[in-house]
Amino acid sequence: MWFFLISKEKFRLTPDSHRRSAFPPTSEQPRCYHCLNGGQTMEFGLKGKTALVLGGSGGLGRAIALALAAEGAKIAVAGTKPAAIQETQTVVAALAGKSIGLAWDLADLSVIDANVSSIESQLGPVDILINNTGGPPPTTAAGQDPALWLKQFQSMVLSVIAVTDRVLPSMRQRHWGRIITSTSSGVVAPIPNLAISNALRLSLVGWSKTLSREVGKDGITANIILPGRIATDRLRFLDESRARRDGRTVEEVAQESAATIPIGRYGKPEEYGAVVAFLASESAAYITGSVIRVDGGMIPSV
Repeated sequence: MWFFLISKEKFRLTPDSHRRSAFPPTSEQPRCYHCLNGGQTMEFGLKGKTALVLGGSGGLGRAIALALAAEGAKIAVAGTKPAAIQETQTVVAALAGKSIGLAWDLADLSVIDANVSSIESQLGPVDILINNTGGPPPTTAAGQDPALWLKQFQSMVLSVIAVTDRVLPSMRQRHWGRIITSTSSGVVAPIPNLAISNALRLSLVGWSKTLSREVGKDGITANIILPGRIATDRLRFLDESRARRDGRTVEEVAQESAATIPIGRYGKPEEYGAVVAFLASESAAYITGSVIRVDGGMIPSV
């Protein structure tokens, strides 16, 4: 399998890149992208496409934005932290050449039309939509305030549906589009103490599958991608929360968790981004209505 490698001179695929990080130091300015396989250039067909990456300022969203930018896509990076948005946009712009950042609170449905219109005027209509929302606080299933459920439902589910509805008409007009929704392994194997996440993200699986059957003939694919334990700030937060509950160190919790993964380690964000880039590609035009796991074999069910 080929993996992403960014260096000061180029962004390319090599057989042993799994040993190295795909994130360049902020001082470096990658100038070009090459995908090499036995001397043959492999194109994903994304050059010039416009991608909107929700939650794109950090973690998995940032990795996805970089992977798509490396393929030549124009990137709109949406997030809630201006400094993080700017940092991601700087690195993305070095790869893609054209990107914008948007401060976007997904819980506020009233700003969707204005934000998408801004993207359309600066980058063109959205071809690739990456639905990636923040995670809710750890909770048990019982005894939660209904107001908390409602708040999280609006930011995690309704926002995704509303943004998708906003960009779908233009995708249909162009007979091309990719809708990729990042959820959680909890939709397959519910994660203890993440009841809100387990419940709400699962609703997006049913929505995406239904949507895929409605838009397939329009040249649009809709897929769900499930991260396992990927080494992001979110996972670190969850490990820290568990360590406090159990009276252990974060390192002990992380080591125990990694031991349950067949590959024996947490995933890298760039590994996740690489799968998303493929799903967005022309090569993945016949993949739709699917749920793709990127979990190192962690989920035990078939």
